[in-house]
Amino acid sequence: MSHPSDLCGLTPHNAMADDAYCQVLSLGVVEYRRAWRIQTDLVDAVHDGRQPNTLLLLEHPHVYTRGRLSRPEHIPLTPRELQEQGIDVVETDRGGQVTYHGPGQLVAYPIVNLREWGGPLKYVRTLERVIIDCLAEFGIAAGVEPGRTGVWVGDAKIAAIGVKISRGIAHHGFAMNVNPDLSKFDQIVPCGITDRKVTSMAQLLESEGQPLPDTALIHAAVARSFGAGMGYRMGCIGSIAVDDLFRGFF
Repeated sequence: MSHPSDLCGLTPHNAMADDAYCQVLSLGVVEYRRAWRIQTDLVDAVHDGRQPNTLLLLEHPHVYTRGRLSRPEHIPLTPRELQEQGIDVVETDRGGQVTYHGPGQLVAYPIVNLREWGGPLKYVRTLERVIIDCLAEFGIAAGVEPGRTGVWVGDAKIAAIGVKISRGIAHHGFAMNVNPDLSKFDQIVPCGITDRKVTSMAQLLESEGQPLPDTALIHAAVARSFGAGMGYRMGCIGSIAVDDLFRGFF
């Protein structure tokens, strides 16, 4: 297992029981249910002090996920239509409603100890700020909308947030649209919102004649912004295969 410092531009740190430290793991593409199991295992490990706070960065294959507030009509496609498009549907225990995950979307799952840090509202507002600050590094001016969770550019949503806190440990997190297939959002009622569009970094930068940054640069920006927002010292383990994660950690 390597510890390259170039992915996040930060120094790895070996402290385990340190609430102000967060390790970063880049997992590549991970099936949604498997990523959920990884998070569940990490919730136990962080709670028990066997692992430090952890930020997972990854992508999912095509999947629609339902939060606790979702309704059946939010995914109007038939089972056959979903199968033909290769889209899975998963009921989750996170907050929020229906959203889409897929290739080209950066999903960030922080598994972090909030017992001495603050409550759910402070955490969600901090995640919004993390995303806004990250996008600002690439010249994208984003913001929030009163009464609506997530991050917006104009009237279009660029990032969704859905979290769960169990025994003081947060998991799930946020999804930032880097360069996904935006048509997949058109087939659902994303986050219960019917009167707004969805956008991506690629779409916004292309409209300004700017290239999309390398994935590693975006991961680095997310890690920096997350550390600044949460008050963490961010280490970086770098890219790791899921099988290696299980062998090394659990």
